[in-house]
Amino acid sequence: MSSKKALLILAGGLGSRYKGLKQVDGIFDNGSPILEYSIYDALEAGFRKIVIIVNKLIPQSYIDRLNNISETKNFELHWIYQEINSIPLQGFDYPAREKPWGTAHAVLCAKYTIQEPFVMINADDFYGKEAYQLAADEIDHHHISESQFGMVAYPVGTTLSGHGAVARGICTLDPEHYLISVEEQTSIQKLNGSIIYNENGENIQLSPDTLVSMNFFIFNPHIFCFLEAYFYDFIESEPGPGQEFYIPSAVQRMIDEKEIKVLVKASPSHWMGVTYADDKKNIKDFLLSEIRNNRYPEDLWK
Repeated sequence: MSSKKALLILAGGLGSRYKGLKQVDGIFDNGSPILEYSIYDALEAGFRKIVIIVNKLIPQSYIDRLNNISETKNFELHWIYQEINSIPLQGFDYPAREKPWGTAHAVLCAKYTIQEPFVMINADDFYGKEAYQLAADEIDHHHISESQFGMVAYPVGTTLSGHGAVARGICTLDPEHYLISVEEQTSIQKLNGSIIYNENGENIQLSPDTLVSMNFFIFNPHIFCFLEAYFYDFIESEPGPGQEFYIPSAVQRMIDEKEIKVLVKASPSHWMGVTYADDKKNIKDFLLSEIRNNRYPEDLWK
């Protein structure tokens, strides 16, 4: 039986490497950016509530566009602005800084909007239809609980950019496919036919099948309790101007403190992302082939 479930889209990043608001940059003339393909796939998998975390730079014209789509297609849509003081903490004066506190803080901003199991994704990543169906099955079969979350991970070989090194979270799993750790590596690239990253001046080779986290998590709303407590600790540690409160670090702490287990499923879908501006052509070509194979309509919402 289908359960109520939400999709939380993190669209608050400023897109510094891409040089622009890639979250709302349309792929084709139909004007749909990647996040609309994610919404389309999630709706097909039975998600009816969409929550989008944004910053103040998002154009009102885009908000109006998606509001109209949600009315026409009859799904619940919520916009949440992530700001430095979005989550008021008693007894703390927030230090002055230009941008909010990172992805875990972004998720925490949805605390009052999400009361059901939910999938969290990045706005600028294309995860593929099967990933949402896999997540929906986990929720519908009640595998997601206060003590068990989920993650859909991807083979590293399918997540590289031809235009520069990428950052990926390398997953270590136990024999039952529960997550032990996610180790962030920021310099993963293909070199002479091998996939490598550099650690302390040494090139380390990765198998193409190594699973990496692409920030596709399946959470129970109980996560907000942990995030609030951890955010207190983070602010109390007097973070520097560039320090951020990240979801992978928060999840790692929950695992280390034996608060939760995270079951990792390998995605059968093709992942595509836009790290660099030149990546846009690749995703355009990929989606054109998907449209030709009748996996998407030419205009998503017609």
